[in-house]
Amino acid sequence: MDLLSPEPGLVIWTGLTFLILIYLLGKFAWKPLLGAINEREATIKAAVENAAKATEELKQIEATKARIEAETRKERDSILKEAHALKDNIVEEAKNAAQQEATKIVEAAKAQIAKDRADAMQDLRKTVAKLSVEIASKVIAKDLEKDASQNDLVEKYLQECNFN
Repeated sequence: MDLLSPEPGLVIWTGLTFLILIYLLGKFAWKPLLGAINEREATIKAAVENAAKATEELKQIEATKARIEAETRKERDSILKEAHALKDNIVEEAKNAAQQEATKIVEAAKAQIAKDRADAMQDLRKTVAKLSVEIASKVIAKDLEKDASQNDLVEKYLQECNFN
């Protein structure tokens, strides 16, 4: 048997076996294999579509997130601006109130100083008048003829008087 020159019976039987095998495969194996391949293709196509939908939804969610973040930042900035303005107003009002209170205290102190000064002047006048009367009564009580002795007497009485 030579491989380069096959026998005609072998070629016929091999061809017939091949045709039977093709028929059996076509009848029993190709349809389930093609069905499984088509089903797998549909599954992959659905997964790709779902992935595209998920990607689109993710983009929408990210856009919504960015918009919400921008609105939140804007609102935060607005709240901070209002808080700064409110703080400035409160500080200004506190300064004004403190200035008014300080002015009232200064005015009250000035009034009290003026009153105390007037009282002190009144007391000083009374004391001077009293001392003058005492000195005059002592000068009159003692009949002095010389100016020097009168001056000595006034000096003596002034030293005796305590002005504190």
